[in-house]
Amino acid sequence: MNLEPLSIGEIARRSGVSAHTLRFYEAEGILQPAGRAGNGHRRYRDEDLAWLAFVLRLKHTGMPLAEIRRYAVLRAQGEATTGERLAMLERHRERLAAQIDELQASARALDDKIGIYRGLLAATGERA
Repeated sequence: MNLEPLSIGEIARRSGVSAHTLRFYEAEGILQPAGRAGNGHRRYRDEDLAWLAFVLRLKHTGMPLAEIRRYAVLRAQGEATTGERLAMLERHRERLAAQIDELQASARALDDKIGIYRGLLAATGERA
């Protein structure tokens, strides 16, 4: 674990998001730097990077920004909100499972169509 504070540039590099996005998340109350250096630059910890990775996972899986913001507020409030955070994640997981089912059905439909076209080409001796 890195005990040295990390700059916004280092967090951006490690997370793959821009410094602008990090500032946006800060303005939205989603990400809070550990503090500021004497020159006013934001300083982050490894824990902030881990939290950011989770936020990005929520975003990647389709959680709306408003829900991510709400989750961040609850997280900051501590253990008293564990039940509400669990419920939020369970609802999100259910939505994600439904999306996965839809994507799998779409993939099967594509596979069927691909099979039809391959069969047509094979019957005529053509190649794709």
